[in-house]
Formats: sequence, structure tokens, C-alpha cells
Amino acid sequence: MKIVVESGSPTPQVESLVADAFGPDRFAKAVYRLRDGVDAEASLSLVAIDKGKVVGTLRFWPVEIAGQVPALLLGPLVTCPERQGEGIGSKLMHEGLARAAAQGHRIVVLVGDEPYYRRFGFHRALARRLELPGWVDPARFLARELAAGALAGVGGMIGRPAGAEREQKAGRAA
Repeated sequence: MKIVVESGSPTPQVESLVADAFGPDRFAKAVYRLRDGVDAEASLSLVAIDKGKVVGTLRFWPVEIAGQVPALLLGPLVTCPERQGEGIGSKLMHEGLARAAAQGHRIVVLVGDEPYYRRFGFHRALARRLELPGWVDPARFLARELAAGALAGVGGMIGRPAGAEREQKAGRAA
């Protein structure tokens, strides 16, 4: 198995994997509204490929806290059902977080189960001063600092980064 940056060819397999895992209701969730019309961070969109098949995926999305502090929204993290329990998700997480830190990103937020994500450094306590547009179970809203102290004094609503939609539309026109 290898972990690579997602490119054009595995994208349909990735979309199918995500659709199977989360179903059509995923589009109504607060985090999907932040992603809609915004491109994922291309260099952090990872796929796990084994024997030519996508067996896992992880994406990160640009967001801003209170319209000022850049951060990443992690998700979805998906492993194909028949390969769950093999550590594919963990490998994707470690690789994705290492790449994000190496690129200078300082904060990552996600919605997920703290008992699972705690082993990757995510905690509810770090997200207590942050808000998402729309309802989310507060116990599942987690954050991680990729740089020590990155969330000190930071709080507010998480939203799309300024210009994110325009950049995507400009990129499509090119």
C-alpha cells in the first residue's frame, strides 16, 4: 500500500468511497457547508492505494477562525469497509498531519469521535472557544495545534477563507 496525493484518476473512486461511507445526508452537515464551492488543499488530499484500488482517503480544507486566523478543516477520513482495522486511517492521519505541519499550517479542526482522534492530538478542550456555522454535537468538535500555542487567545466562528470561492472559480476558468 502507498499513500499519495490525490490526483485526477483516483478522484471518482474517492467520491464513491465517501458517498458509501456517509451517504447523501452528509451534504446537510455544517462541515460540508464550509467545503461546498471551495477546493480542498490539493497537496494535503491524500489517498491510500493498494493494488490499484483506493482503500482510504483524507482531505483537508482551508478555513478561517473569526475571519482572521487560518486553519484547516480535516475530513472526511474514510477507509473502505473491508479494510477497516488495518491501520489505513492511522497512516493517512499521521501522513496528512505531518505534511500540514511541514507546510506551516498551525491549527486543524474536525468533527469526530474524540476517543478515536485523541491519539492524533485532537481534543475537545482546544475547540471550546471555536464555533461552527450550524449545529454540531459539541462533544465531537475537536481541534489540534500543529504549532504549540497556536490556539492561545483564538476564538470565534469558523468560516470559509476570504476569496476561496473566487480562486476556485478562477481556476476552473483557466
